[in-house]
Amino acid sequence: MTDVVTMGETMAVMSGTGVGPLRHESTLRLGVAGAEATVAIGLRRLGVPAAYLGRVGDDELGRAVLMRLRGEGVDVEFVRVDPEAATGLMVKERRTTKVSRVRYYRTGSAGSRLAPADVPESLVVGARVLHVTGITAALSDSCREAVRLGMDLAKAHGVLVSLDYNYRAALWPPEEAREVLRDLTSYADVVFAGDDEARMVADLGLAATPEETLHAFASLGAGQVVVKLGAQGALGLADGTVSRVPAIPIEVLDPVGAGDAFAAGYLAALLRGESFEQRLRWGSRLGAFAVASSGDWEGLPLLDELGLLDRADGDVLR
Repeated sequence: MTDVVTMGETMAVMSGTGVGPLRHESTLRLGVAGAEATVAIGLRRLGVPAAYLGRVGDDELGRAVLMRLRGEGVDVEFVRVDPEAATGLMVKERRTTKVSRVRYYRTGSAGSRLAPADVPESLVVGARVLHVTGITAALSDSCREAVRLGMDLAKAHGVLVSLDYNYRAALWPPEEAREVLRDLTSYADVVFAGDDEARMVADLGLAATPEETLHAFASLGAGQVVVKLGAQGALGLADGTVSRVPAIPIEVLDPVGAGDAFAAGYLAALLRGESFEQRLRWGSRLGAFAVASSGDWEGLPLLDELGLLDRADGDVLR
């Protein structure tokens, strides 16, 4: 049995080791990344049993994905190895010290071929939380159907449904995303979105304040909604109460993965029975850990490391 099931696409990542155009790199670093994988790994490091559901190719990159997830203690028993499609690839470039570029090679990938038949009822209904993202819903019709099936199974058996919009403009236009994400929101118990994503789905203009956005976002149906505000922290609403927490001041090394780390921290605190404000604080703390290190998930903390960000600069633990 597992506490949290995540489902989506995890890809191999090729990234440069320096700063500047990727074409000048002589060495690339191999890793793995994906929104749902980051959530699963973040939860496992905090002591929460987590399973990942998806597809990888029958290739070395797919084996790398499974090896890294297993190494982090994530249950990958139900991951399907697809002999007819390759594992998706992400290429990351640090163009300047403050700007990174990400390019995806995932058209027709194994992950994009996830289908309802790949969603085991026993895994979903035996969990406490199902976590899905808008990325998976955008990849293909079969992926979208798989997401809906997972949400339907969860709702029918009292499993809490968590949805992170994770809008990717390269995958679908805002009009289509708005329609689909509104529909998925009506089935979700917890929804995460960046301020711009929440405004897009709630169909608000740029002039809307974060508070206005939050209330419009909440009107779409989820019981717990969180608007991530980056350096301004996070704003949330649950049971009619609005809570706001500040971001933790941190030097940003790599901004990719912060939102998924936030979701992992929030869900871990929720499963521990923490208050809504404390869930937001755990989310903010994991987001800070994510941006303070290279990679989407590599720098995420163990449970006994959550306090490290409070220590003085230059502390050496001996």
